[in-house]
Amino acid sequence: MTIAIRRITFCAGHRLFHHEGRCAHLHGHNYVVHFHARADRLDAVGRVIDFGALRDALGGWIGEHWDHGFIVFAGDREARAALSAIPGQRLYVLDVNPTAENLAAHLLHVVGPKVLAGTGVRLVRVELWETENCCAAVALEGQDG
Repeated sequence: MTIAIRRITFCAGHRLFHHEGRCAHLHGHNYVVHFHARADRLDAVGRVIDFGALRDALGGWIGEHWDHGFIVFAGDREARAALSAIPGQRLYVLDVNPTAENLAAHLLHVVGPKVLAGTGVRLVRVELWETENCCAAVALEGQDG
């Protein structure tokens, strides 16, 4: 099995709804994501996919939806109201709390299939580094990419 891995960085804010500590407050991170992509066969050049194509598809989606914005839980009415009061504020609403685990799962199960449709490539693992010391990884069942 051959895997292509693309690193993407972005800045975003969030808060963890009902968190017992400091993460209950609005704050931000410099996230680093490692996207692990796989294809059934290598292309004519000998690649899973061109790294630039991964950057454009996945990094483009992140740039449009998450970078320099806030990612909030749909049930967090206070944060949504506060952030919506700021003209032009970028806001991405999730059906789940925006933990590193849930963000990685969203990228793997929702974003990846959408932006890679038709390429013959699929994400098999996403690692989302919230800080240089803390990472959440989500993989497709049966994939150790």
